[in-house]
This record gives sequence, C-alpha cells and structure tokens, in this order.
Amino acid sequence: MSAARPALFLDRDGVINVDHSFIFRREDFEWVVGAKSVIRRFNDMGWWVFVVTNQSGIARGYYTEEQMQDLHNWMSAEIANAGAHLDQIYHCPFHEDGTIPRYTKDSYDRKPKPGMLIRAMTDFPVVKERSFLIGDKQADLEAARAAGVRGFLFTGGDLAAFADWVLADMGEGR
Repeated sequence: MSAARPALFLDRDGVINVDHSFIFRREDFEWVVGAKSVIRRFNDMGWWVFVVTNQSGIARGYYTEEQMQDLHNWMSAEIANAGAHLDQIYHCPFHEDGTIPRYTKDSYDRKPKPGMLIRAMTDFPVVKERSFLIGDKQADLEAARAAGVRGFLFTGGDLAAFADWVLADMGEGR
C-alpha cells in the first residue's frame, strides 16, 4: 500500500463540469475552466484525487449506472490526455424520491452524509488533517465536515485559481 498522503475531494457537477442538470452524455459535458489542470497539479504534488458525486438521476430513471460509468470512463480518458489521473470516482446512485426501486432509498453515501469520503479514506491511506473538499453546494461542505476534512464552496470561475486560494488558506501553498 502507498504511504499516507493528503487528498483532494472534488464534487463533479458544478466543480469539474458545468452543472447543466443530470449530465450523463459526453456531448452535454462542459469542463469547468481549470478542472483538468487542478487534477494534474494535485497529482504532481503527490496528493490523492477523488471525485465524490451524488447521482440521483440514476434513482430517478434519467440514466443508468452504465451510462454514468461510460461518462466517467470518458472523463478519465480526457484527464489522462491532460497528463493527470483520478485515483477513484465514488458515486451515490440512491435517492429517497427515486422511481427505480433498487435505488429508491436513503444512503449514508448521499451527501450531505459523509459515506463516500469515509469510504475513500478507508480505501486509501489519507492524511485527513491536510485533506479538503471542493464542492458547489452546502451539502458538499456538510459531508466534508462530517468526514473530518475542510470543505470549500466553489461558486464558479477558474477552478485552478480557486484551488490556489484554498492551498494558501490552508498554508499548503508551494
């Protein structure tokens, strides 16, 4: 197993891609400015990089887990083309108001609950005290707080510039 290191947790919709609501097709996917370069920068710094994303569109019947996985595979390939990688993508397909019975339930993984972050910190040796999450909703920040990591609210713009600000705020700037 690798040595323990800090982790960058990224929400997907609204942080990595522009949130156009229930994105599952690559033709609807629009990268947030700076998203790929942030992932590459944190890879180069030796941090874990995880995506933690609620995907209630699966429970609601808008798309399947397979369609979401196809999009995630494409995203990963695009990120690799930029010289970077994601260590893991965690998703929660569950929602209490779903229409697909097997996904219609509450889940500890659904943000604002911390399940996906805790699972990442169980699957990988993470230095929790130096780790943080960037999300675009209060639920993201609540999940980070519940998991014991700092959370920062991204409201749009250049994700790379925002991540620079976060690193400086945490005293991690290089």
